[in-house]
Formats: sequence, C-alpha cells, structure tokens
Amino acid sequence: MAHHKSALKRIKQNKVKNARNKHVRTTLKTFVKRVREAVESKDVAAAKEALAAAIPVIDKTATKGVIHKSTASRSVSRLVKLVNTLG
Repeated sequence: MAHHKSALKRIKQNKVKNARNKHVRTTLKTFVKRVREAVESKDVAAAKEALAAAIPVIDKTATKGVIHKSTASRSVSRLVKLVNTLG
C-alpha cells in the first residue's frame, strides 16, 4: 500500500480513469457488435446504419487515448470491408 500523499492521490485518479476507459471500451464493443450482427443477418440497410454509428465512436475512442489510432483505423477499415461484402 502506498504511504505518500501523492501516491494515494494517484491511486484514486487511476481508479477513476480506469472506470471511464472501461465504459468507453464496452460502448465501443457494443457498436462493433451491432455492425457484425447486421452483416450476419444480411441486412444491408441496418449494416450501413450501424457502421455509420460505429465509426464516430471508434474515432472518439482513439482520440481519448483508450485505443491506439492505428487500431481504430484498422477496425474501421475491417468493418467497412465487411459491410461492403453485402453489396
């Protein structure tokens, strides 16, 4: 256990940041899951709509530093590619 005041404060800050990042990460997963489910059901309109909703969430997650910008870019690329397979 930390003994210094600054170390105790850092522990508190890390808990808050961890909770915030966890929320952002699970929200991101939900949006990606919606795109994949729409593609599985072969619903073109729903897939495109879900993709349009997911892309800003992915970008915002990268901006906040929860995921790396290259990971975000790769994720968007793969989802677009997946949706384009529907036609």
